[in-house]
Amino acid sequence: MTIAFFRRTMTVLCTVLFVCAVQAHAQNDKAAMPSPPATATTTFDNVTVTVKYHQPAKKGREIFGKLVPYGEVWRTGANNPTKISFSADVVIGGKALKAGDYALFTIPNKDKWIVIINSDFNQWGAYSYKQEKDLLRTEVTPTTTKESAERFTIGFEKADKGTMLTMAWDMTKVSVAITK
Repeated sequence: MTIAFFRRTMTVLCTVLFVCAVQAHAQNDKAAMPSPPATATTTFDNVTVTVKYHQPAKKGREIFGKLVPYGEVWRTGANNPTKISFSADVVIGGKALKAGDYALFTIPNKDKWIVIINSDFNQWGAYSYKQEKDLLRTEVTPTTTKESAERFTIGFEKADKGTMLTMAWDMTKVSVAITK
């Protein structure tokens, strides 16, 4: 074995160890974030729906009506607005929407929520939200859950036709129908 071979081997080994350490550190940082990123994906009728969002925690706080005020546009998560992507045209709450990437906003209220699909997903929070960029609005009725969700969670539930996009936090859950 030559010295040059040994040096190359050691350089490769050190590089691999460094990359592994950086990835492990990044994963630990993500887990320690106050509102870590999350992704929910489903496929139905050859349509893939992907939602990328951040999960704030309850931390003993009163959520809806306090931390998230009633009657105001909410980014539906934390940090950036929630991004929702559709691989094909869909119908949400009975309203047509073209395939593409969008921001998902909501306006929570005690008895009804307004679910908003907005064309501008490249913004921070809801601070530069503009209603004129809304492509779709639909009303849904919140339900009270038996168990409290510590983290805001978006998911999908199978439906007779299409899927149900669900959003849950604290003791509140809302669902909106998505079909093809």
